[in-house]
Amino acid sequence: QVQLVESGGGLAQPGGSLRLSCAASGFTFSSYAMSWARQAPGKGLEWVSGFYSDGSDTYIADSVKGRFTISRDKAKNTVYLQVNSLKPGDTALYYCAKEGGPSMSRDYYGIDYWGKGTLVTVSS
Repeated sequence: QVQLVESGGGLAQPGGSLRLSCAASGFTFSSYAMSWARQAPGKGLEWVSGFYSDGSDTYIADSVKGRFTISRDKAKNTVYLQVNSLKPGDTALYYCAKEGGPSMSRDYYGIDYWGKGTLVTVSS
C-alpha cells in the first residue's frame, strides 16, 4: 500500500535550517507529482512546494520563495524540502502529499495520499 513517511522536523531558531524528508513507497514514484503542504496552528492548509512527475515544472509558494527548495532522489523514492532562513511564521505541521496523477493540482481534492506530517517549530 502507499506510504508517505515524513521526517526531519523539529525545533529551530529563527534564521536556522532543516531538511525535511518524505520516504515514499507502494507506488511508481517517478509517475506522480509530489507536493509539500503545511498547516500552521489555527490556519488553513497552504501549498508550499511541488513538482510534476517528469520534473518539467516546480512550484514554490511566494511566502517561501528564495528560502525553501524542493528536490527528489528517484533512487531512494524520497522527496526533500530544504528549509532555510526559518521564520516564526514557518511554524507548522508539514505534510508530504502524492498527487493523483503526473501533474500538480495544488488542490486538496487532487491529492490521493497524505503523510502524517512532521512538525517544524521556529522559536528562539
